[in-house]
Amino acid sequence: MTGFMHVMVPHHQFRLESGDDKLTSYRFGSGAAEHLFCSVCGVKSFYQPRSHPEAWSVNANCLDQPLDLAIEHFDGRNWERAKAALDEGGDAG
Repeated sequence: MTGFMHVMVPHHQFRLESGDDKLTSYRFGSGAAEHLFCSVCGVKSFYQPRSHPEAWSVNANCLDQPLDLAIEHFDGRNWERAKAALDEGGDAG
């Protein structure tokens, strides 16, 4: 519902150029994921997902240049099963 289009970016390839002082963090559920949003406008441009602890999930809808993306579905309602399928290289949706 938030329009988040996930693009996984390894930590070493990500650099936040500005606005880090405006980020607010929250955690829920297992507490493994760190959700970040702008404290001024509320936009969620990236976060640390529990499914990919080595990468940031960047919201492609917040990028200046559009990306040509291959869409892979992930069933967040059945997270454990979807994560297992992702790890096995199968369909997570």
